[in-house]
Amino acid sequence: MPISASQSPTPGTGQDRTDSPEPTVTDRLVQANAQYAAAFTDPGMDARPVLKVAVVACMDARLDLHAALGLELGDCHTIRNAGGVVTDDIIRSLTISQRALGTRSVVLIHHTGCGLLDLTEDFRHDIEAEVGQRPPWAVEAFKDLDQDVRQSMQRVRTSPFLPHRDDVRGFVFDVTTGLLREIDPRP
Repeated sequence: MPISASQSPTPGTGQDRTDSPEPTVTDRLVQANAQYAAAFTDPGMDARPVLKVAVVACMDARLDLHAALGLELGDCHTIRNAGGVVTDDIIRSLTISQRALGTRSVVLIHHTGCGLLDLTEDFRHDIEAEVGQRPPWAVEAFKDLDQDVRQSMQRVRTSPFLPHRDDVRGFVFDVTTGLLREIDPRP
C-alpha cells in the first residue's frame, strides 16, 4: 500500500510529515519503486555481466546508456562519475569488475556539452573559501574532450591492477544526435 505524501515520514526524523502536502523528489522515487517492486520478479541473474564489459561514463542525466548502447539488464557494469573520467575510484571499480566479476572489456564514454568543460581547479579553491577546507579530490576538468578520453584510456591501459587492458576503447557521445564517435588512442 503506497504511503501518501502527507503520511510519509520527514527524512531523518521518523515522524509523519503532515504539514507539507507536496511529495519530495525522493518520495516520488520511493513511490515509483513500490510500483516497480509490486510487479518485480527475480530474473535469477548473477552479478557477473553477461557481455563481460564495463562501461565508464559521465553521470550526466542526458545519457541513457542502456538505450544508447542496446544493452539489457545484466549485460554490463555501468560505472559513472562527473565527466566519466578515469580516477582512482574508477580504477578501484574496474579492478573489482575484472578480478572478482569477470569483465574483460572497457568502454569509456565522455559527451558533448559536459559540465567539466566549463570548470577549472579553481572550483576546489572556491569550495575551500566557502567551507574552510579544500576537497582532497581533483576536479579533473578538461578543455579537450578527445584528449581527455585518450588520457582515460591510457590510465586504464597502464593500471597494474587491471589484468585485462587490451580491449579498451573510448568514445564521445553527441547529446544532440545520440551518436558515438570513437576516439583514436593516438593524438
